[in-house]
Amino acid sequence: MKRFAFFLFAACSSLLAADKPNIVFILADDLGQMDIRAFNPKTFYETPNIDGLAKRGMKFTQGYAACCVCSPTRGSIMTGKYPPRFGITNFIPGGKSGKLLSAPNAGQLALQEVTIAESLRDAGYATFMSGKWHLGNEGFMPKDQGFTNDASAATGPKSDIKKGPDDPKKTDRICDDAIAFIKANKDKPFYAYLPFNAPHVPIGARADLVAKWEAKAKQAPADTFGNEGKNMVRLVQNNPVYAAMLEQFDTAIGRVLSALEKNGLTEKTIIVFMSDNGGLSTAEGSPTSNLPLRAGKGWPYEGGVREPLIVVAPGVAKPASTCDSPVISTDFYPTLLQLAGQPLKPEQHLDGVSFVPLLKGESTARGKPLFWHYPHYANQGGPPNTVIREGDWKLIEWHEDSSLELYNIAQDLSEKTNLATQQPDKVKELHIKLIAWRKEVGALMPTPNPHFDPNAKAPTKSPKKTKKKAPKKGAPSSLK
Repeated sequence: MKRFAFFLFAACSSLLAADKPNIVFILADDLGQMDIRAFNPKTFYETPNIDGLAKRGMKFTQGYAACCVCSPTRGSIMTGKYPPRFGITNFIPGGKSGKLLSAPNAGQLALQEVTIAESLRDAGYATFMSGKWHLGNEGFMPKDQGFTNDASAATGPKSDIKKGPDDPKKTDRICDDAIAFIKANKDKPFYAYLPFNAPHVPIGARADLVAKWEAKAKQAPADTFGNEGKNMVRLVQNNPVYAAMLEQFDTAIGRVLSALEKNGLTEKTIIVFMSDNGGLSTAEGSPTSNLPLRAGKGWPYEGGVREPLIVVAPGVAKPASTCDSPVISTDFYPTLLQLAGQPLKPEQHLDGVSFVPLLKGESTARGKPLFWHYPHYANQGGPPNTVIREGDWKLIEWHEDSSLELYNIAQDLSEKTNLATQQPDKVKELHIKLIAWRKEVGALMPTPNPHFDPNAKAPTKSPKKTKKKAPKKGAPSSLK
């Protein structure tokens, strides 16, 4: 009788599994939208496999990260919430201050958060991660947040595995791990999260690829820079090492896609491609340019938050389709649940809006404003700010002096013309909504810095925070 019950359960499980699509989520690190040929035909770089995804699925021209730096965006993908709700509003650990003291920043994603990985795991998915986590250390690792198969310890940017000259960003290692997982789990539904370390600095790639691009770079425009705040901003793409790194990254993605095909999973697999924030253009070597988007990583302008978002959803999204409606990284959680045939969890993904209707071509509007809150000083030069975008209007509040900037994104993609003085009613309307949102999500604010020296050459550092011990899963959050 027990054997019969077991076989009946196994048969039912197999039937359920057959209806569940696999999901592969590829997250780049500091990749700008203008780095990808599918979004920018004039780019210096070559990304044929990523471009191929755009031919197979839907390209989102207004896909946004929930923050201009990494950890908050990664947390928004995991939780479906805006970063202030879970307390991570800067990269971990962050820490710079200037005229203002940066707001507190949590050092980990609280275990009480029910992540997309946990939801899919509980729905019968095998869950896997290899790459950069950046949401906490021991006690707050991927294995503690729903990833049963966790290879991040060997592939994260600070792992002690020797990288070697041929794989300085561990791109190939992440790819190899993903291929092995796909092969081992080809007969059941899986969720593979691949947050690569590329193209984050330090930039690096195989020597033969670098040599190839050094030859091509001789025909590229010479270095040209402009100004963004107190920083210089790169205005051309011509870095051969960066280009080589992107080729190695793109090739790895191609290998993952080939593994899906070899295992007969191409038409059964949803693929998401995204970056955690914009390209690095104003600091740390400024390896790329985001033009015509303004600025880059660490800034609230389009170059810092507008990403190369592509979704391949066989049978749902038409091949080579384009969506111009804004979506943001909080939206992945409910979207993936719906695509997986699972009930939504609005009590968890509070800020996420499923964009499955957009994938089906049934809707053209998100229906809710987008928000960003960065109460910190970015390593790339951006000072503390909060942003709202509603329709084509985008309002930026700078917290050092409470100044406001207003742009019409549809008419001024490069955000060159501040319309705040010409549109006082629109400024007031959006500012009221921005303030109300900050209150709703419990956003922490920067405070005056009593030790600020306006003549100092470098920002002062915030006081060091004590490490928190890992609470048990389901324990009350100190961030609520």
